[in-house]
Amino acid sequence: FRRLLLAALLLILTSTAMQVIAPYLVNVAIDQFIAPTGEPRPVWLESVLPQDISRTAGLTLTMLLLLGSYLLNWATTAGQFYLMTLVGQRVLLRMRTQIFERIQTLSLSFFDRHEAGDLMSRLVNDTGVINQVFSFGIVRVSSMSLRLVGIIVVMLILNWQLALASFTVLPVMILTTAIFSRRARVAFRRTRQTVGEVSAELQENIAAVREVQAFAREETNVAEFEAINAANRDANVQAQSILSAFSPALDVLSTIALAIVAGFGGYLALSPPSAPPGGGGMGGAVSVGIIVSFLLYVRRFYQPIRIIANIYAHLQAAVAGAERIFELLDTQPKITDARDAVDLPPIRGRVEFDHVSFAYQEDEPVLQNICLTAEPGQTVALVGPTGVGKTTLVSLLSRFYDVDEGTIRVDSHDVRQVTRKSLRRQMGIVLQDTFLFSGTVTDNIRYGRLGANDEEVIAAAKLANADQFITRMPEGYQTELGEQGHNLSHGQRQLIAIARAVLADPRILILDEATSSVDT
Repeated sequence: FRRLLLAALLLILTSTAMQVIAPYLVNVAIDQFIAPTGEPRPVWLESVLPQDISRTAGLTLTMLLLLGSYLLNWATTAGQFYLMTLVGQRVLLRMRTQIFERIQTLSLSFFDRHEAGDLMSRLVNDTGVINQVFSFGIVRVSSMSLRLVGIIVVMLILNWQLALASFTVLPVMILTTAIFSRRARVAFRRTRQTVGEVSAELQENIAAVREVQAFAREETNVAEFEAINAANRDANVQAQSILSAFSPALDVLSTIALAIVAGFGGYLALSPPSAPPGGGGMGGAVSVGIIVSFLLYVRRFYQPIRIIANIYAHLQAAVAGAERIFELLDTQPKITDARDAVDLPPIRGRVEFDHVSFAYQEDEPVLQNICLTAEPGQTVALVGPTGVGKTTLVSLLSRFYDVDEGTIRVDSHDVRQVTRKSLRRQMGIVLQDTFLFSGTVTDNIRYGRLGANDEEVIAAAKLANADQFITRMPEGYQTELGEQGHNLSHGQRQLIAIARAVLADPRILILDEATSSVDT
């Protein structure tokens, strides 16, 4: 983004110069042409407004310069926001991609602890808040900071006494900003958390809409959602109430600064001269033009401070979002490849569980001292009541989890010593809770092997006994499936999942109650 940032910086510098020069041109118009004080013009200004120019022509030219400064400021400001919007959107794209990549690599145990809706909120909502601050906040803070520096320099040059008077309320404003921002950070952190809770509740109820309606739990779920949404409402009200009290407080302080400048400037203008004309004495040296320009400068001085303070307060929302994002990005997968892991060579398919023990929770063992061997070409059925660990064995073999004790070998290779991708690419897994992606039937079957052609897809479907019902669908293999294949029966979804696994041509095929809904 270096070129875009450099171009934006040049526009910010130009805009800042126009903001600083405008009040000075008002001073020139008053003191040189409307009510001349007789003071010579600065040397740099004589190239535009020579000493012998008439008052009418000089005033007209000064007004044209003032108009030009406003127009140039408008154009450069618009350019700043456009360029920073481009930068912000690119940062947003990169950030969301990094989060998505991290989510894809996290272990299943992470998803056991986190709700999908909350993760979606982090990916979409929290990154969006950060993007708003990045796209517009950085431009505003940079522009306002440069404007402050320029205004301070010009004010000190024009009259240092009035300049110091203008700064009297600045410490109070800084203290006010610090107090409000600390409270805002806590409030916005709660706001981001409740947004995630609302998203999680919504996602869960949409996914379970059939169960909700089947058990007539609509009213109960609405009440639960309303309670969660109310918590989000209360958090937002608290955060906004802090901001709503913050902005008027800054307005009051900037108005006090204007009153101080007007009063002190009037005092200096009415006092007997104590120094030669030029703006450096304590009396009579302050012209009407200087007072008017100072009033304009004070407004322009405290406006950036108010804007920066407001951005800083809103930044607390971005900080709260960033905490949730970096918590996710900093999460390391529990299941990783060993440093010396190698790719699993083509296997025959021998599987061995050697005294394997495992527990999801430390004090609740699921498997204890399991020994099992499956030879290549052999069909092995694991039978037992619900909860004895049949699915857990599948998860351990696929290295979704690691064993607590013992070893799992595939063709004498410890699964912990080979890369996970090379292991899983030689396995085909069909779970009882089948998941289908949005897309066509062909797309879902081809997910097992993305390079497969249509003939191979159809062959896999026939082998899984799915071809008959697929060809009866309106568009056949090109029929669009709804989200998670909800326009299919559960048995049809399982057959497509089996076809997907078959297409992958695995050396080890695992069916975890994958035909429980298929009519036989």
